[in-house]
Amino acid sequence: MNRFLIIIFFLCAATSVMAQIGRRQSGLQLRSQSGDELSYLNPKEYIVGGTTVSGAQYLEKDILIQISKLITGERITVPGDATANAVKFLWQQGLFDDVKLSGTVKGDTIFFDIAVVERPRLTRMEFKGMKKGETNDIKEKLKDRTGKIVNEALKSTTTAIIKKFFNEKGFLFTEVKYEQKKDTTEANNVVLIVDVDKKTKTKIDDISFEGNKDFKDKHLRKFLKKTKEKSTFNIFRSGKFLQDKYEEDKRTMIAKMQEKGYRDAEIVSDTVIKKPTGRVDISIHVYEGPKYYFGNVTWAGNAVYTTKALAEMLAIEKGDVFSEEKLEKRLRGNPNGEDISSLYLNNGYLTFNVDPVQTKIYGDTIDLELRIYEGPQYTINKVTVKGNDITNDKVVMREIRTKPGQKFSKELVVRTTREIAQLGNFDEQKTDVHPTPNPADGTVDIEYVVAEKPSDQIELSGGFGGGRIIGTLGLTFNNFSARNLFNLKEWKPLPKGDGQKLSIRGQTNGKSYQSYSFSFSEPWLGGKKPIYFGISAFTSLSSNDDYARYYNYTDEQKYRIRLNGVTFSLGKRLKWPDDYFNLNHSINLQQYKLKNYPGFLFSTGTSYNFNLTEELSRNSIDAPIYPTSGSHIRLTVQLTPPYSLFNNINYKTAVDQDKYRFTEYHKWKFEAQWYQRIVGKLVLKTQAQFGFLGQYNNAVGQSAFERFKLGGDGMQGFDYLQGSEVISMRGYENNNVTPLGYDPNIARYSGSPIFNKYIVEMRYPLMNSQQATVFMLTFVEGGNTWNHFKDFNPFNVRRSAGVGARIFLPIFGLLGIDWGYGFDKVYDTTDNMLRKSGGRFQFSIAQQLGGGF
Repeated sequence: MNRFLIIIFFLCAATSVMAQIGRRQSGLQLRSQSGDELSYLNPKEYIVGGTTVSGAQYLEKDILIQISKLITGERITVPGDATANAVKFLWQQGLFDDVKLSGTVKGDTIFFDIAVVERPRLTRMEFKGMKKGETNDIKEKLKDRTGKIVNEALKSTTTAIIKKFFNEKGFLFTEVKYEQKKDTTEANNVVLIVDVDKKTKTKIDDISFEGNKDFKDKHLRKFLKKTKEKSTFNIFRSGKFLQDKYEEDKRTMIAKMQEKGYRDAEIVSDTVIKKPTGRVDISIHVYEGPKYYFGNVTWAGNAVYTTKALAEMLAIEKGDVFSEEKLEKRLRGNPNGEDISSLYLNNGYLTFNVDPVQTKIYGDTIDLELRIYEGPQYTINKVTVKGNDITNDKVVMREIRTKPGQKFSKELVVRTTREIAQLGNFDEQKTDVHPTPNPADGTVDIEYVVAEKPSDQIELSGGFGGGRIIGTLGLTFNNFSARNLFNLKEWKPLPKGDGQKLSIRGQTNGKSYQSYSFSFSEPWLGGKKPIYFGISAFTSLSSNDDYARYYNYTDEQKYRIRLNGVTFSLGKRLKWPDDYFNLNHSINLQQYKLKNYPGFLFSTGTSYNFNLTEELSRNSIDAPIYPTSGSHIRLTVQLTPPYSLFNNINYKTAVDQDKYRFTEYHKWKFEAQWYQRIVGKLVLKTQAQFGFLGQYNNAVGQSAFERFKLGGDGMQGFDYLQGSEVISMRGYENNNVTPLGYDPNIARYSGSPIFNKYIVEMRYPLMNSQQATVFMLTFVEGGNTWNHFKDFNPFNVRRSAGVGARIFLPIFGLLGIDWGYGFDKVYDTTDNMLRKSGGRFQFSIAQQLGGGF
């Protein structure tokens, strides 16, 4: 009996407590019309007569009433779920610091009032603990938060954004704290002070693995390319922990394991453990699974090509290590187009598909059936181009190799995008192709989408040379239109759109040195065939006239050289041996006028150089600025008439003015460049160059002009002595790689008749977009010059190595800086003593994109 009474007592007490709790949660205060408070222990049913909101200054009262669901005219039990939920729903909005509900009863009708205290709104955020650049970046990400309610949700999302920002930069344990201060200029507004403590950059002490048996820890660590342990000995390995790179590396690691035949490999779990030092340890638990091998490979659905032909192209044998990546590459992912898919797509089968099905797994062996859908063979119907707002349609269309009436060819589509990129008028990263099949008639429409980019260039520079300030102004218009030259409506600011090139350049330091040049080229002379036409002219003068006047030089002490020239070129694309070849013919006429000028085989007189140049080249590089594949090979032969074989001059006794009046020589040059993608964006460039200047008549000897000067940046600046070709070689001074045993001053002035050079260069892009292309490089070079062919040894070279960077801006062209170290001895220009070249910086402006001569 006593036990029963105790139970009844506790039940009553619990009921009373729950009633009090419910009262506090609902915040409901009830009064009758007479003002007496009603009992919570005796709920009744009422009709809602109306609801008002008090205390709301910035929020819509009608919306708050809708949220409370206290709808006029409805019958509700008071107190009950309706009143409790009304307060609950309003609290859930996160807009208030306090919500109270009161009701007044008049008979069977109840009238509610919702009293709220609004939370403050955000005027702005002020940041502490960050650098100016970091603060600007964070503000950019949080710029839409002004005017928002300051609540925990706002702080939580802000913290997440800040932490993500710094996590990506290697600050894994960033802390964010908040402080509010009232904004005196705005009612109910606050300034939120965000105090960011990003800590130190998170470094990795140790990466350990569990569950691996066939893969050693060191091999798995190698797969984590961007997540490395801190190394004491390797200063280039920082050991930074970047969350996004870590996630990427985990996927790469599993892909590499699967590539080795472990198709079931996966990460069971991984843990990043924070240490008291602020560093982290990483523990990765992997499951390797068994190693699998290819079994029987069968084919189904192929009618165009035989099973034998397809199997030979697939090149996967029974017993090979199973790799889905290898299989996919052989089916449709080979960058060189040597895959099954390309075989069909190059033959018009646009809708071709192949589905590899694993038909049987027994032990460690997997049988495959390659199910092929060949589809119909498509013929090209319409070809259009879109996005060329400046360049005329004909300029783009004439580069397109997919012609109406031909079978569809993936190879020709790729080739066309490459040719469009070679124009230099469009952003190659944004060039796209949209083939649209028409199954009803077996045709396909092809649309090439391009994006114009600035292609004109300006060279404006000042420098110091020859003891004087020298200025250079050069303008190059790469998409010029000569036919609209007199149509003022097309001047924007110059007539554009026809793909022609106009270049004007001037360089001077006053009267001592002046050089001016002009060139114009048309790649499609007549507009119907790819026949190249070009014309160029130049004049330059170098003298010591300023010094002569200042120091009252005699006539014998005064010197000068003037060089005038004009060149006409005509070239065409060849179809044999393949259509990557070009043949170019040039006629050049140059005049040298010298007076007491040092460094050449004669110092006073006039010499004429009339020559014919033939150039055979093959260019298959995939991009003009940052090539990743292909090659560029050139063979050039330059010939003058053999004057000495049909004139009456006795060259043994002739004076210099007669002996060198007409320059005669035959000149041979060869250059080859190869580009190969190594891994990812890393590209290997190799290059070889050779030049030889020959003579017709031993009595005449070597030509006084057209020799080679090796060393330095290769730029034609103030100290460029006309009549020689300047070949760059990093790590050495300009023109300083001269033959040992000969007068170094003569060699530096006039050059040598023989040279060769080799380059091996690794390149990696930091940016490759329409606005700019930036890439880093490291190089090794070897090169040398010789005065006689009997001394020539292609393996006896001066060596150098170094690092550099290139930036391509459409308006300025290619700019570069290199630091090279020359390992071998050359003549020191100060005292003509043999010394090791050592290290030096070199700059290049508007350098040729392909390198070369």
